[in-house]
Amino acid sequence: MDQNELRTLLGAFKNGSLGEDEMLERLRHLPFEDVGDAMVDHHRSLRQGFPEVIFGAGKSAGQIERIMVALAARGNAILVTRIDEAKAQAVKEAFPAACYHADARCLTLEPRPIDKRGRGTVLVISAGTSDLPVAAEALVTLRMLGNDAEHLYDVGVAGIHRLLARRETLFTASVLIVVAGMEGALPSVVGGLVDRPVIAVPTSVGYGASFGGIAALLGMLNSCAAGVTVVNIDNGFGAAVAASKINRE
Repeated sequence: MDQNELRTLLGAFKNGSLGEDEMLERLRHLPFEDVGDAMVDHHRSLRQGFPEVIFGAGKSAGQIERIMVALAARGNAILVTRIDEAKAQAVKEAFPAACYHADARCLTLEPRPIDKRGRGTVLVISAGTSDLPVAAEALVTLRMLGNDAEHLYDVGVAGIHRLLARRETLFTASVLIVVAGMEGALPSVVGGLVDRPVIAVPTSVGYGASFGGIAALLGMLNSCAAGVTVVNIDNGFGAAVAASKINRE
């Protein structure tokens, strides 16, 4: 339940079109619902502006399905992150309308079109094709949170002319998410070109000395480009949530 839905509910109760018992039933599951092995946070839309997101890794298909049932009963749009294809197909048997985004490893369910809430376009940039899963996760998350989002892939510093050829695209974005592994240099380059917020996402892509993304993380944390913000390794979802809050009307 979000703020608009609550206002509608309170208005219906005030004008008498919604009875007291029905009103109490609609509010019964706030602030959370116990579904056995999870406490589903139905209050999150009121607090943060978007429903609870399901982290799929480590959960069984049955656990994910039970949480989705509770969220869907309240009319929420649903996003499941870090879910593999086999598990997603099992969940889709219960939710045939759900869509699996293989490149992003995400499952989405939209009971109605997502309301646009962003004031501009968020641009997701990735250094290499190997960074695509993290970038795609950010892109799906941004769109589920009501943002216009575009992507610019495979424009890393090994061929910087590829990025510079698209500089007009950089300048039209309101927020930029820059995803890179290896030495993690791309966010510094982008941060030095634009006057907009830049959120850097290090990935675990790289050879042995990249230490599973730690080299990219440290490179981004030490960026000489002012205003670059860094999230954790492979955290495309977290970058998208931060960008969405910045981009919100």
